[in-house]
Amino acid sequence: MLANTFKWSLLVVLFPLALLLSGCMVGPDFVRPDAQVEEGWLQQHNQKIKSEPADVSEWWSVFNDPVLDNLIEIASRQNLDLQNAGLRILEARAQLGIAVGFQYPQTQQIGGEATANQLSENAPNGAGADKFFYNYQFGFDAAWELDFWGRFRRGIESANASLFTTLANYDDILVSLIAEVARTYFDIRTFEQRLVFARENVRLQKESLDVAAARFEFGAESELDVSQAKALLRQTQATIPPLEASLRQAKNALAILLGILPTEVQDILGPPKPIPTVPIEVAVGIPAELLRRRPDIRLAEFQAAAQSAQIGIAKADLYPSFSLVGSIGLQSSDKGGVRSNRANFSDLFTSGGITYFIGPTFQWPIFNYGRLKNNVRVQDARFQQLVVNYQNTVLQAFQDVEDATVGFLRTQEQTGFLSDSVEQYRRSAELSLIQYSEGLTTYQRVIDSQRNLAQQEDAFASATGSVGINLIALYKALGGGWELRLGKDFIPEQTKEEMRQRTDWGKLLPPEDLPEDREEQPPTGQAVKVFYKPDF
Repeated sequence: MLANTFKWSLLVVLFPLALLLSGCMVGPDFVRPDAQVEEGWLQQHNQKIKSEPADVSEWWSVFNDPVLDNLIEIASRQNLDLQNAGLRILEARAQLGIAVGFQYPQTQQIGGEATANQLSENAPNGAGADKFFYNYQFGFDAAWELDFWGRFRRGIESANASLFTTLANYDDILVSLIAEVARTYFDIRTFEQRLVFARENVRLQKESLDVAAARFEFGAESELDVSQAKALLRQTQATIPPLEASLRQAKNALAILLGILPTEVQDILGPPKPIPTVPIEVAVGIPAELLRRRPDIRLAEFQAAAQSAQIGIAKADLYPSFSLVGSIGLQSSDKGGVRSNRANFSDLFTSGGITYFIGPTFQWPIFNYGRLKNNVRVQDARFQQLVVNYQNTVLQAFQDVEDATVGFLRTQEQTGFLSDSVEQYRRSAELSLIQYSEGLTTYQRVIDSQRNLAQQEDAFASATGSVGINLIALYKALGGGWELRLGKDFIPEQTKEEMRQRTDWGKLLPPEDLPEDREEQPPTGQAVKVFYKPDF
């Protein structure tokens, strides 16, 4: 009898498992959306733009500036926004563990009770029945919703894509951070150079004022020349305080990027230095490389992949769910009215106290008034939005490269013209002052030449900085710099130690458990295994 009971119980268990193993996954398998890709760059025929493969993993090294190299290294370790992005990776990793856990019995619990019960005499059948009794119960309950339609496997697919979404987001923030550090550094060196020019022009105009004052004292010129000289000097001096304020503000911004206090920035920057030299030529590769390299494109793709799996999860709700439920335990109850619980409790451990049940169940919400179908439509609409977002991100990436390229080339041309202009105005200022000293020209010539010199030198410094800033924008548009994270931890050791003290993080905190290599394609339902090892 016991053998027959066991045989039927085994069949009850194996039947749902057979359903599980033969089950399918509803919903679409993600395929990378089509996107418009340029065949070549608009500026590809310019000799300064090379279409050869571009190694932009450490693009800032082209400036040959050790200070900039150090700033980027510090920012990659200490920037707080980047650390937050790393923590979001850990969160997504834990979410993946939750999704994997749903493949296993969703309810697994041990329970028990020891109760004293008093029945009312007014209860049905209360007359003559035992009104007081003890009840003892101890057992294990389990319920397992089988993944027949792929709901939980789609959940793993979505969580896995979301994990790589957070990794792509980390890369995107890192690329932006490196570019922002470099841009701010160029701003600082540009402000320093503009201050050098402004102070040099103040010195030059003071000399001219001395000449005008001397000629006025000797009666060679009128007081008008002295007044004009003073006015020009004060005008030039007035440009210095705003430049000093902008320089300080740029250093403060750099401190935030580095994750340090503003008072610590100057020691890292050191004394003022010239604007870093920018290479004349730059390799940009081919447009198709952007799809593999730019983190924001990969981010948009993985977001779409994660949402694609949500369609399958929603579709699974349209079909019946199959579950395997069971319970095994011990039970003892005394309705004899005797208030002595020892004998009754010992009965709990006799063979007659064993109780169990096991069997399959199913549920099918056939009347839902369109809620489930409309949820599928909601998920599909969200997916299509992310497909459009992916396509738009690709177009935006090409625009970023084209804008930065033309900006780089044109500011190079502008700098060349301004450099010649500065040389000519310097010579003009020198000659006009000599001629004025000899009485061969009016002081207006001196004023015009010195004012123009100050303006052109300031414009030249700004344009020189803009060349570098446009090149930085180009490297950012090419998606360079995310490789800096390879082989490094996402989270500082001190932060990890604080988290370990608060929470059991298992194996999730060590960096080797986090993904380093990029997935060429987002995971799809076809790549999801029937079972995964659970993460504890």
